[in-house]
Amino acid sequence: MVLVVGIRYKPSFAMIHQHITQKQQVRILPQQIQLLNLFHLNTLELEHRIQQELEENPLLEEQQPEEEQVNAKQETIQEFADWDEFGYDDIPDYKTEYANYFAAEEVPDRPLVQTTDFRQSLKEQCRLLLLEEQEYNRVCYMIDSLSENGMFDQDLSSLAEDMSFKYGIWVEAAELEALLPVIQGLDPAGTGARDIRECLLLQLNRRNIAQPDVAAAIMLVKDHFTDLKNRQLEKIRDGLSLDEDELRIVLELVASLPLQPLPAQSEEPVARNYIIPDFIITVEGDRVEVNLARQRSASLHINHAWMDSVRSQCCRDDKAAGQYLKSKLQAAEWFISAIHQRESTMLRTMRTIVKWQYDYFREGDPLLLKPMILKNIAQEVGVDISTVSRITSNKYAATPFGNILLKDLFSEGMANQQGEVISNKIIQHELEEAIATEDKKTPFTDHQLVVILAMKGYKIARRTVAKYRELLRIPTAQMRALWR
Repeated sequence: MVLVVGIRYKPSFAMIHQHITQKQQVRILPQQIQLLNLFHLNTLELEHRIQQELEENPLLEEQQPEEEQVNAKQETIQEFADWDEFGYDDIPDYKTEYANYFAAEEVPDRPLVQTTDFRQSLKEQCRLLLLEEQEYNRVCYMIDSLSENGMFDQDLSSLAEDMSFKYGIWVEAAELEALLPVIQGLDPAGTGARDIRECLLLQLNRRNIAQPDVAAAIMLVKDHFTDLKNRQLEKIRDGLSLDEDELRIVLELVASLPLQPLPAQSEEPVARNYIIPDFIITVEGDRVEVNLARQRSASLHINHAWMDSVRSQCCRDDKAAGQYLKSKLQAAEWFISAIHQRESTMLRTMRTIVKWQYDYFREGDPLLLKPMILKNIAQEVGVDISTVSRITSNKYAATPFGNILLKDLFSEGMANQQGEVISNKIIQHELEEAIATEDKKTPFTDHQLVVILAMKGYKIARRTVAKYRELLRIPTAQMRALWR
């Protein structure tokens, strides 16, 4: 909070008047912005940030753990061992030949399969385009924000805000809107679509639009998509001036298109097991312990020996060198303090989340999730809501029942027929189960789903069912019947 006092001169023919005004302005210091950026980083991004700071600041030094120092010392001793210890042993070669490729504790128990993420393939396609460096970096960031099915379901405004905080430059949502067609022009067709309608249009526009059935299909999806979802075939036929056979051909063409560019049953395996968690949660009886996957503040320190050596040699008469050391010292001290503050805030936040969702972390049952929003955690931790949002964004926790995305733990509440406030995640889970068991030829409508959920004790409106169905990316009953 900054208090600004100004004097305003008001010209006049008689005399000059002076007016003193006071106003308060909220300004974020550059170091606070950098700290918020550190909150937003996950484990891999933080490692990259630390290595970058170690390269740029000679006063900042990383101390290796004691185990690594002991291993390095042992390796140094082995280098000077006598050759007879290695050349004249009784161990057969076949026992050591393959083992030389792996450490004894890291021998794989299954074949190592090389997998390629679809995002990497999209980035390789972008390298062939004539994009400037800034445009290429922003397109890559947008590609990393795609969902696992290749859809772009994130709001451009929030994405622009996250990009601004990460790179320290202001990014407008309109700039990302202008770059979205670049992603939508990549293969497979439909990549980067924001909804099902846009995904179908992107695929149809790759076809030969001179053909009558393709042109009619484009008009159908573009102008009569709502009628298609409601299966108002008579209205569609009149609007497109088609007979029954022509309409059937167009509908078969649209039905042959995938609703998502990358289906869930992708040919390439998704490397979900390679997620590096940011937190490690262990359960021992009734206790749930929370720890960071890797604590970095303890290994960072200032190299006082190097600083004293340089200061004694050249800084007595060289003011520029003294000022350089002073700036680097301040930067190193701030960076170590920022890493420590990041880790302490992350631990307090995660422990509060575990306390709020204690039953869920003990059992691992999603039905035990309680309603929890960012404001609840922010009030208990004593930080701003945006801080909790950045700490939980794109971060995972390793639990006894697998890795979980922290954002999935937050949900709003709703009262059931017994008056208990339950998480809407439970209702979404029940909705998915009901749709999974429906008759494929006659799927449940939203009204029927309301009745099914009411029989299970969840009384919600039809528009709420439609909202949850769209969040789960489940089409309407008419679309499910048409595409099955």
